[in-house]
Amino acid sequence: MMQSPAVPEPAVAVGEDPRSYARLMSAVYDATMSGGRAPARPRDVIGESWQRMLARGVNPDTHIPPVIEASGLDALRKSSGLLAVLDEVSRGLESIVADGDNILVLADARGRVLWRSGSAAVLGKADRLGFVEGANWGEGAVGTNAIGTALASNRAVQVFSAEHFLRSHHAWTCAGAPVRDPRTGQVIGVVDVSGPAATVHPTTVALVDAVARLAESHLREQHDRTLNRLRMVAAPILARIGSPALAVDADGWVAAVDQLPLHNRILLPDELAPGSVWIPTLGRCEVEILPGGWLVRPSTAAADDGATATRVVLDLRGAPVLEMAGQFGGWCHDISLRHAEILLVLAIHRNGRSASELAEDLYGDRSRVVTVRAELSRMRKQLAGLILGKPYRFGDDAVIDVRYPADRSTLLGASTAPAIRALRAVA
Repeated sequence: MMQSPAVPEPAVAVGEDPRSYARLMSAVYDATMSGGRAPARPRDVIGESWQRMLARGVNPDTHIPPVIEASGLDALRKSSGLLAVLDEVSRGLESIVADGDNILVLADARGRVLWRSGSAAVLGKADRLGFVEGANWGEGAVGTNAIGTALASNRAVQVFSAEHFLRSHHAWTCAGAPVRDPRTGQVIGVVDVSGPAATVHPTTVALVDAVARLAESHLREQHDRTLNRLRMVAAPILARIGSPALAVDADGWVAAVDQLPLHNRILLPDELAPGSVWIPTLGRCEVEILPGGWLVRPSTAAADDGATATRVVLDLRGAPVLEMAGQFGGWCHDISLRHAEILLVLAIHRNGRSASELAEDLYGDRSRVVTVRAELSRMRKQLAGLILGKPYRFGDDAVIDVRYPADRSTLLGASTAPAIRALRAVA
C-alpha cells in the first residue's frame, strides 16, 4: 500500500539537482512498491497515479509492451482533430528536439501516439521501449507517464525517471500537456516531449503547456475563420429566403441565423446529404450544401412542394471553379487542381470509384489508397455532403454539369493525372 500522507514531500525539487532527485525518487519508488516506509512522499500527481496502478494490480517490474494500432494510424490521425495543429506544435517545440536528445510526440485523447519526431538515435531508444507511432501510451496501458497521466489528471505534468510506475521506463523523463477543443472544452490530445532522464529541465513542462495553449488558440482562430467565410456566403442567401433558416459548418456550429432562436450548435446526422432530414430541436428540415457547411431550413408544406434538385457546375474553362445552385440560391467556390481532378473523374463515373480506382486515375498507382483517402477526407470536410463514400460518388439526386474548355487538349493544363491526360486525348 501507499505510505501515509504524514511522509514528507521530497526534500529537493527535480530542477535543483536532477541526480539527487533521481536517487531520492528511486528510494521512494523501491520502498513504495515493496510496501516499506519511504523516505519521502511522491508529488501528489505522481502518488495518485501510482495508487491507480496499484489498485489495478499492475506489476511495476513487468514491462508492458504497448498495444500498437499501426494499420489504422491514418484514420486515427484524421479523426483526432489534431492534424490542424501539427505544424504549430512542431514549430513551438523545435528548439527542444533540435539538440537530438528529445523526441516530440502528439497523441490523441486516448493516449495513442499519432506523430513523433526526433533524432535517429533517440527514436531508436524509443523504438526499443515500444514508444512508436500507433502505440497506446494511456496510463491504463503502460502506467504512469506524461501522456497518460496528463490525460488522467487533466493537467500538464512532468514525469521524471523513477516517477514512472514501470521500472523499465526509469531511464526516461517526459513532459506532457493536454490539448482541448476550444469549442467544447473536451481534451482531444496531448503534446509530449520525452528523452533520456539526464536531459530533464524544469522549464520543459511549462514550455510544453504553453505550446498546447497556442495550439488551442490556433484551433479557435481556425474555427472563427471557417465560420466567417461561411457567414459571408450564407448572408445573401438567408436574406433572399425571407423565412426561418440558418447556416452551419460541417460539425453543426452555427455561422448565421435568421428568424430562428439563437443556436450555438445543432446536432447533425452522421451521414448527411442534401434534402429532407430530421434535426433535433428543429424537426424536419431541408438542407443544401454550402462551401464548408450547410444551409438548414425548417420544412413547411408550401416550401417542400417547390423543392428542386441540387445542381453542380464544374467549370474547367479556366482556373477550376465549383458552382452550386439550390432552391434558395447559389454560390461559386475556387477549388484546387487536385479537387478539380477528383470531381471531374466522379462526374464521369456517376456509379462511383473506389479508393484504389481513384489512385489509378490520379497517380497511375492503385496502391496509393492512403493518399487518396486523405485527400477525399479534406475535400468532403470542405464540401460536406457533396461526395458520398463507399464508393466515392456524387449523390443520385445531384445534377452535374461539366463545362470543358473549347480546346479539350488544354483541360486542367497543369494536371499530370492519367485520367485527365486520357480526357485531353478525346477530341
